[in-house]
Amino acid sequence: MLKGFKEFIMRGNLVELAVAFVMAAAFGIVVTSAVAVVLSLIGKVGGQPDFTGWRPGGVPLGALVTAIVSFLILAAVVYFLIVVPYNKLKERQSRGEEPAPPADDVRLLQEIRDLLAERQRSQD
Repeated sequence: MLKGFKEFIMRGNLVELAVAFVMAAAFGIVVTSAVAVVLSLIGKVGGQPDFTGWRPGGVPLGALVTAIVSFLILAAVVYFLIVVPYNKLKERQSRGEEPAPPADDVRLLQEIRDLLAERQRSQD
């Protein structure tokens, strides 16, 4: 019974899901801060950072406006920081393109290879 539970817990998908959940929570804090900054900047222009108290004609539209602005900021952050880079990476991988290593790295690796080959010859 415990062996089955251990196998369930150590299953790759479950561990990956747990890591994704923790990363999403951390990313949520960053996005919440970004939304607060942008709402604060909008508030500087409009006079108040939180629109929940805005009631034109007695209709409480401020909460809706705040929610819409927050959603648009969140969507922009997710799109530009996650979706765009991910799509570019996937496109590169599908074409078989790998980023070329820097020339200095290649030269250094070639020198190491040559030194190892020379050492091997001198030992024979």
